[in-house]
Amino acid sequence: MATEKACKKCKIIVHGKQCPICKGQELTTNWRGLAIILSPDKSEIAKQIGIEIPGEYALKVR
Repeated sequence: MATEKACKKCKIIVHGKQCPICKGQELTTNWRGLAIILSPDKSEIAKQIGIEIPGEYALKVR
């Protein structure tokens, strides 16, 4: 199983070699916590951490 990576800028979990949000390639395997956001416009957690696009997000990225 491949290790999941998170974008250092957007914190989204990336299943490839490029972030789908910022198109960056600064990815890391050094992250903790996971938030799955389905409806950012209805989610208080998404609003608090600034997420506007549905997806899986790391809570802490190093």
